[in-house]
Amino acid sequence: MCATPFLRHSQRVSYGLFFQTIWQALSMLQIGQHKLINRVALAPMAGVTDLPFRRLCARFGAGLAVSEMISCNPRLRGSRKTRMRATHAGETQPRSVQIAGSDPAQMAAAAQYNVARGAQIIDINMGCPAKKVCRKAAGSALLADEALVRSILAAVVAAVDVPVTLKIRTGSSPAQRNGVSIARIAEDAGIAALAVHGRSRACGFSGDAEYDTIAAIVAATAFPVFANGDIDSPERAAAVLAHTGAAGVMVGRAARGRPWLCGQIAAYLESGQVPAAPAPGEQLRIVREHVAALHRFYGDFTGVRIARKHVAWYLQARHPQPGVERSGERRLFNSLRLPQEQLTFLAQLQRTQHDEILAA
Repeated sequence: MCATPFLRHSQRVSYGLFFQTIWQALSMLQIGQHKLINRVALAPMAGVTDLPFRRLCARFGAGLAVSEMISCNPRLRGSRKTRMRATHAGETQPRSVQIAGSDPAQMAAAAQYNVARGAQIIDINMGCPAKKVCRKAAGSALLADEALVRSILAAVVAAVDVPVTLKIRTGSSPAQRNGVSIARIAEDAGIAALAVHGRSRACGFSGDAEYDTIAAIVAATAFPVFANGDIDSPERAAAVLAHTGAAGVMVGRAARGRPWLCGQIAAYLESGQVPAAPAPGEQLRIVREHVAALHRFYGDFTGVRIARKHVAWYLQARHPQPGVERSGERRLFNSLRLPQEQLTFLAQLQRTQHDEILAA
C-alpha cells in the first residue's frame, strides 16, 4: 500500500514542534565545504530542472538546485542533450550535478568528467522510478542490490574531491523498505548528504508519500537528510520537518509553474510567515522571462517546444482547480511555432490580466 494518512493528524504543527523546526531552519545546513543559504532544495527532475529553471528557482530562494540526471554512459557525453545538461553558465553556487547508471567504474568516470566541467557537488541517482531507467538496473532499481550500491558509492566518493550526495526512495516496494540500510551504507561510504523520496520504487508517484521511513533514516544516521515527496506548501514542509527531524526538504513536482515556491518555504521556516506569491501580472512577466531564457538556451526550434510544457505548468498553477483553466489558453500557446509568437502571446495575456485587475 503506497498511501499514508500522515497529514490527517499533522496538518497543524504543535508549537513545540514548530519552534523546533524554526530552530533547525536557522542553523546552517552544510554539504561538505558548501554552506547552503537555507534548508530548501530543488529536486533533480529530468525535463524540468535545466539551467534556465535552476537559475530562476535559485533567484527566488532555492538553497540548492540540482541538475537533471546525466547518464554515466561515456558514449553519450558528446550528445547535445548531455552537453546541455552539463552547462553551468551563470549558475548559482554550489553547482550540483546528478549522475545515473549502474556500473561503478563508469559512474566514477562520469563524476570526474562533470567535476572537470564545473560540478561542485556530485549527486547519485538511486531514486528515479522511470521504467526506462530501471530497465537498465539504474535509478531506484539499484535499491534491491545493496552490494552494488556500496560499490557504486565507494567508487564515486574515491574518484572526486568534491562532496558526493545521494537520492533514494524508501525501498523497492512497501514490503521491502530498506531505506535505513541503504542510508547506513551511504554514510559509511562517505556520502555527504542524502535525499529520500517518501515512496518506494513500486509506488512511482501514486498515493501519498510516507515519512516514517525518512524519520527512521534520520534517527539512524548523522549526515544531513532531505525529506522529499509531496512537499507542496510551506506549511507541509514545516510539518514534514517536524515529523521526520530531517535537516531540510527537497521540492520536486510542486515547483513546476511555481519557481518561487522554494523561496516561500524557506522564508516560512525562518519566520513563520508565508510570503505572498507574485501577483498574477508579475507571474506572467516571470513566465515571459523564463520562456525567453529557454529560447536563448536551446535555440528557436527546441526552445519553443520546451517552453510549451513550462507554460502549461504556469497556467495550471494559476488555475489549480480542475476545469478552471481558461478555455483555449494552453491549446493556443501550443499551436505557436516561433519564439516571437510565444512572447507576444504572453505579453497579450499579461495586458489582459492588467485590464481585468483595473476593471475589478
